[in-house]
Amino acid sequence: MIACLVIPGFELRAALRERPRLQLEPAALAPEPGAEALLGPVTAAAEAGGVQPGMRLGEALGMCPSLQLVDRDPAAAEQAWEAIVRRLEDAGFSVDVATPGCAYFETRGVERLYGGLEPALKRALKAVGAGWDARVGAASRRFAALAAANVAREGQALVVSDERTREFLAPLPVTLLPMEARRREELAELGVKRLGELAGLPGGAVAERLGPDGRRAWSLARGGSRGRVRGRRPAAELVELLEFPEAVGNELTLRRSLGVLLDRLLARPERKGRALRKVALAGRLVGGGSWRRTVTLRDATADPARLRLALAGKLTELPAPIVMLRLEALVLAESAGRQLELVRPEGDELRAHLSEGLRQVRAGTGSGSVCTVVEVAPWSRLPEQRALLVPRDD
Repeated sequence: MIACLVIPGFELRAALRERPRLQLEPAALAPEPGAEALLGPVTAAAEAGGVQPGMRLGEALGMCPSLQLVDRDPAAAEQAWEAIVRRLEDAGFSVDVATPGCAYFETRGVERLYGGLEPALKRALKAVGAGWDARVGAASRRFAALAAANVAREGQALVVSDERTREFLAPLPVTLLPMEARRREELAELGVKRLGELAGLPGGAVAERLGPDGRRAWSLARGGSRGRVRGRRPAAELVELLEFPEAVGNELTLRRSLGVLLDRLLARPERKGRALRKVALAGRLVGGGSWRRTVTLRDATADPARLRLALAGKLTELPAPIVMLRLEALVLAESAGRQLELVRPEGDELRAHLSEGLRQVRAGTGSGSVCTVVEVAPWSRLPEQRALLVPRDD
């Protein structure tokens, strides 16, 4: 079985960890700086007042004048989610992270360890910890597990058998599908609001009207493929930080601080000479909240000059002065060096470049992001039906 663990409104919950009083009041995650003024997740009290996630800020304040906006804290959310994932891994689960607040894992390997499927799912909920209101769904198909987790109540583990998958999905809203908002609006205009209604349409007609995204949504509404869950590689635990006695916004001071953090990070013995492939730069803002940027390097390197050049430009994106600067090594290269050859066999250089490119994509976007095309119905007249995208194992 495939299990999906979901923490609704995770970013808001992480931002409220230091302000627990607001959890019982009308509050919402503030819009991203510079982006459209749309609210993020909201508390139960705000939802009772008519405020919904994705609502425009002016409309929400007009409906609920007492609504309080919570600044985004991406650094705190990232740290909290990493702690949750590590607790799951310590409990024996091989976790594939989809987004912060949503993760998948296989139960087959741990069912014998905990005495069955339901005890294993309860152990996963216990590993998350109190205060997050997590829920788990399990099914033989990945999308069905996600749907079950979204339907389950707080602290509940909901299991859907393969025979009941279509029946279970039929009454659920199409908003569960990973589609663009305009595609959902198009379905609503056509009167399609439930997964069962979408699944009952001819696949060719859906693909012709909505394109490849519509075809994929139609397949998911019918249960989706059985796919496998591949656990992530544990993140590198290399972190360095500097706390300032007072807020710093001067670019020269920030660049010098970055240089100090880089020197400390590269001197860590845990690195074992390996180069850095993906790093993160985060800061604690003086007015509350945090700022965070990740950088995936084209070529893994341990050269301080190259790393400083790749990261220094991110400091100009700081929205306010900071009181703390943090540097993290997220992904390290697999080896400490590169073996050179006098003469390389024909084609090896191209394969090496392709493999390096795939590693860069995986480091930047996560597992399952690199796919290969597999023909399933080459005789079909519709291009969307001839092949499927399947995640690569190598």
